[in-house]
Amino acid sequence: MEDSSPDPTVFAAHSLPRDPRLLATVTNAYLGTRVYHDSLHVSGVYNGAGGSTHRAVLPSPLNVRLEAPARTGDQLTETFVLDTNTGSFLHTLEGPSFQASQRIYAHRTLPHVLAFRVYIKRMAPESMPIRVPLWSAFSPESPDLDLRQGPDFQGFRYLYGHTFTPEQPGRAQKEVHMLWTPVPPSLSLGKGEENRTWDFLTVVGGSQMEAQACLTEALELQARDSLYATHVQAWAQFWTGCSLDVAGPLAVRQALRSSLYYLFSALPQPGTSGHICHGLSPGGLSNGSQGECYWGHVFWDQDLWMFPNILLFHPEAARALLEYRVRTLRGALENAQALSYQGAKFAWESADSGLEVCPEDIYGAQEVHINGAVVLAFQLYYHATQDLQLFQEAGGWDVVSAVAEFWCSRVEWNAEEKKFHLRGVMPPDEYHAGVNNSVYTNVLVQNSLYFAAALARDLGQPVPDQWLVVADKIKVPFDSKWNFHPEFDGYEPGEEVKQADVILLGYPVPFSLSPDVRRRNLEIYEAVTSPRGPAMTWSMFAVGWMELKDPSRAQDLLDRSIINITEPFKVWTENADGSGAVNFLTGMGGFLQAVLFGCTGFRETGSTLLSARTR
Repeated sequence: MEDSSPDPTVFAAHSLPRDPRLLATVTNAYLGTRVYHDSLHVSGVYNGAGGSTHRAVLPSPLNVRLEAPARTGDQLTETFVLDTNTGSFLHTLEGPSFQASQRIYAHRTLPHVLAFRVYIKRMAPESMPIRVPLWSAFSPESPDLDLRQGPDFQGFRYLYGHTFTPEQPGRAQKEVHMLWTPVPPSLSLGKGEENRTWDFLTVVGGSQMEAQACLTEALELQARDSLYATHVQAWAQFWTGCSLDVAGPLAVRQALRSSLYYLFSALPQPGTSGHICHGLSPGGLSNGSQGECYWGHVFWDQDLWMFPNILLFHPEAARALLEYRVRTLRGALENAQALSYQGAKFAWESADSGLEVCPEDIYGAQEVHINGAVVLAFQLYYHATQDLQLFQEAGGWDVVSAVAEFWCSRVEWNAEEKKFHLRGVMPPDEYHAGVNNSVYTNVLVQNSLYFAAALARDLGQPVPDQWLVVADKIKVPFDSKWNFHPEFDGYEPGEEVKQADVILLGYPVPFSLSPDVRRRNLEIYEAVTSPRGPAMTWSMFAVGWMELKDPSRAQDLLDRSIINITEPFKVWTENADGSGAVNFLTGMGGFLQAVLFGCTGFRETGSTLLSARTR
């Protein structure tokens, strides 16, 4: 019997969303754009200095759309489809006499290639030519790049240039070289032709030689009529190893599939090598121009919200994200020095160098909890893979030990309480700044130091006494009267909080809690968490209630976690009212964790960490 249930992997509509921010995206590990958008982005290419740095805009030759032929008299059906199986976006015009389609994709195994394919097919026996107009608004200009048009190369247009302003004074400006197929005003199916296909390529590289070499590789595949086929095959291989589905409502199944698609389309294909990862920003590579989606910067979102899912399905990509933190360690060391501390302070907002690029100083100075999220990602990876090479030879140990040194220099001894205090911080709840002893931050300090000590033993490194002294003696606020963890010193139950904070203790932050305390934390903070907060929050409440074997409350919060999904292409918005970052990978990451780690109870742990804790 044929299954007639809706396919949760394909998202179709007869019209596009009114808000162009909600158009589907096509990305790979190097290039990204929204369909029908006038710009594309290149991984790691930023323009602007310091707090003004943002993803550089490159004009997009893919901003092309099929239009209905004039004077055909046909009643046309128009459809728009995001097919996650093939990682492509399909626009189709169909009438009694013809069918025309445009398929847009970011090539899965050739990350320097974006492409679209137009196909026209005759649907009636008449032999007259069929002419389909192409709307295009390409202009070879950019607000971020000094661009020049060079000579054509093998019939392809050529545009090259460099960013106007480097992130750091004195550093080299980033180069961009783009080759693309010129787009005619229309395409025609000739008299007597039954069907025909046209391929249009856009190739981007960091040098003329790289762009030309990548184009040559793409043309070789095109000559064998396998350019699109290899892309489809790569996505099929990916889904074979990384698929996830549940028996449940269609909306939940679609949320799972779209989250996996948007998150992993920004990462390299498993088994490929040679690509340098420049981190994942909240809006992905398709967004992040100046003034939108946090300008393409990398936050704790990558390490705490996205990373656990990536590690479970794609350890190679997880390592690549950690290598981004290794490469930006020098900037983190300078950040700590600028704040008069030792060790490393990873930037609240990071771009290419690792130096702080947050436009507002208070966040960079006070949201030190990002250090704990970075180390937690290294910790999870170590437990899952036992990849000693990353830590012994590739810089992982340098990151973990530098964060440990930062914590030890940042805390202050309180003689009255006989505890170390961490003063003047901002927790994930950004409604409260300059607080003392954020419980979430302090628990991450403890976790970072215990892991650093355990890792040192495994690597044969000496363990500084101060690491375990601070870990054992740091204050973890607890209110025995209310039987819960106050968010910080002086927090009063009932104060509104912005987002998931204390309830991250237990999961994803490893911290032992009795069921009674876990329940009280959830109850108290669920009642006061702002409905205007970001999308990932409610998924962590759902995890907590799953731990406590309360499926009805967990289900309510899981449902609440996906209300930020927009139709028809399942693009997440940061906030429930549609504001904030779009294609919000952070919200998707939280939702995926709720299913992968909440529903299953699965946790990455390590006996070495447990032995360090019992010292």
